[in-house]
Amino acid sequence: MPAATFMRLASARHPCYNLLMPALRQPHFMAIADYLAGEEVSGVKHEYLGGTVHAMAGATNQHNTIALNSQASLLGQLRGKPCQPFNSDTKVRIGFPDHLRFYYPDAMVVCHPNPAADHFQDQPVVIIEVLSDSTRRVDLGEKRDAYLTMSSLQVLLFIEPDFPAVTIHRRQPEGGFALEYHSGLEAIIPLPEIAAALPLAELYERVEFAP
Repeated sequence: MPAATFMRLASARHPCYNLLMPALRQPHFMAIADYLAGEEVSGVKHEYLGGTVHAMAGATNQHNTIALNSQASLLGQLRGKPCQPFNSDTKVRIGFPDHLRFYYPDAMVVCHPNPAADHFQDQPVVIIEVLSDSTRRVDLGEKRDAYLTMSSLQVLLFIEPDFPAVTIHRRQPEGGFALEYHSGLEAIIPLPEIAAALPLAELYERVEFAP
């Protein structure tokens, strides 16, 4: 969505949004407080990178089905346990030495959640992203690198939308992350970090793959 639409949705309550320029023009710096306030009234989600705001592309039905399946599976397994799943309406905040970022993962699990009034989480243990043609480069580049800087993160999952396969970055006891690959509907992804598991058959329930 053009940033002008974002301004129109938010400027009545938050005049600072009048400073936001369309993505293809030179952007203006936006304060974090203005960004968070604007997201409360915007009909489209935006990610925040050190003062610049980027509208998120709409997802396909297949993408949303997989994301919802991951949330539903984790919600059932974690009910009554300390860790809690969150859906794609909850941002994750990532602090760098010189700036802050806010992203919207497709799903995440948090064991030490922020206050209930916050619109973001700071300590995800598991992050899930469903890939797509329009977001793959950013997801597997900029966002992956940012997620892996988080000290709380134990498992980062990238789910393929068109065939049953998941690529995982899992934190190792000695430090760093190891790469894993799970494929086929019979595969099950163990998540001992949160006392759960993700069967690919559940992740891809109701998903029809092209021949």
